[in-house]
Amino acid sequence: MSSIVTGEAVVLELRPASFAARGVGILIDIIAQVAVLLAVLYVSSQAISDMNSSAARAVGLSTAVLVIVILPVTVETLTRGKSLGKLVMGLRIVRDDGGAIRFRHGLIRALVAVLEIYILFGSLAIIVSMLNERSKRLGDMLAGTYAMRERLPATPSTEFTAPEHLQQWASAADIGRLPDALARRISQFLHQEARMTSGSQFQLAATLADEAVNFVSPVPPPGTAPRDFLSALMKERRDRDFARMSAQRERGEQLGERLHRLPFQQ
Repeated sequence: MSSIVTGEAVVLELRPASFAARGVGILIDIIAQVAVLLAVLYVSSQAISDMNSSAARAVGLSTAVLVIVILPVTVETLTRGKSLGKLVMGLRIVRDDGGAIRFRHGLIRALVAVLEIYILFGSLAIIVSMLNERSKRLGDMLAGTYAMRERLPATPSTEFTAPEHLQQWASAADIGRLPDALARRISQFLHQEARMTSGSQFQLAATLADEAVNFVSPVPPPGTAPRDFLSALMKERRDRDFARMSAQRERGEQLGERLHRLPFQQ
């Protein structure tokens, strides 16, 4: 995963496509382009057969350029970095800064693809893609682009629960000083604990609980299991955040209604 900081100081987490996903996408595009090229040549075969050899070669070359270069550039420009293969694999070509590609990016990629994919049978593209972390081919390096995973599996939400014996403590505890970074680490642990061994799970829960207890007052009752403490803490924090945001939205709606009333109307 790569991070990009926007002009508003917002960090975007973008996932570059894997080598395998890019390879399958490119293979689908090649098959589609060859099929279109053969279909066009078949339809125009009668007209080509009536031409002399020089004119026939010129028409064939023009058709190849149209299908292999112009068509991919047009499709990627209009779709902001997609093609048939990328649509199937859930990928999109973007600039190195995460923005949408333009005509010049697509043109550079298509022209270089003639060499590295068609003339060299993909050998150069495979070697270059395997030597960089974003699986860039030579055309991407020259154009300043890479393939991004646009379609990701849905992440199941974590349901925080508070054990019955901790509900009274959690409702009265002061947890406002809990740092956001620590809260994210606790949330990630509770989400991933099912995939951890029991020993690692207990050790990490104890470490996080020892760190979180410094920001909670009063401390949980003696004998509370670290995992129960963390789950109750996150549930209470989530409930309080939801209540606060709901109250803010309600106040905003009430203020909006007052501002849209006619002057002096009660």
